Amino acid sequence: MRAPFRPTLYLVTDTAQCGDRGVPAVVRAAVAGGVDAVQVRAKEGSDRERLALVLAVRDVLRGTGVPLLVNDAVDVALIAGVDGVHLGQSDLPAHEVRRIAPDLLLGLSVSTPEQAAAVDPAVVDHLGVGPVRETATKPDAAAALGADGVAAVVAASPVPCVAIGGIHQDNLDGLCGTGITGFCVVSEICGAADPERAARDLRAQWDRAGERR
Repeated sequence: MRAPFRPTLYLVTDTAQCGDRGVPAVVRAAVAGGVDAVQVRAKEGSDRERLALVLAVRDVLRGTGVPLLVNDAVDVALIAGVDGVHLGQSDLPAHEVRRIAPDLLLGLSVSTPEQAAAVDPAVVDHLGVGPVRETATKPDAAAALGADGVAAVVAASPVPCVAIGGIHQDNLDGLCGTGITGFCVVSEICGAADPERAARDLRAQWDRAGERR
């Protein structure tokens, strides 16, 4: 039985932006600041290096209750025994992943209401909706949605949604009324001089925006 997945502040890691500190250290600090879900995204390096990174982050998160997902690499997620996997539109079909991994949390990236409406809630647990605006972190992403576009995708979705892509402090408040359960960030934390403080500031800003609704 898969646990519900409704994160508020969802960190997607970027190895290059974490720099010499390393991904596990940044994750540890970010969780101390309020991150409540982590996805390891590691497109570079070998499969063994990717597995080693996921295992290291898993060890950091042990005992925190913070779920760990892996971007794309279903095999790594299963071998590492983490909580879930996140798929893109060009990755393995979600229904096939669900068939071989019935207990994994399964996230899917979408960028249109049509993609969201086609999701089977028996297969997919949550959606990553974006990009909110253009982002250098993922230059091959779809066109920027803006807050109105995010709201339209969320309205069509049968499962909880988080926003992702180009989210920073200057546009976070505008996402509060879109229906998302939370939001994903990469550079705002991975590239921050103080990841713990960056996470704490983002959580506080989101909470304040919610109170003003």
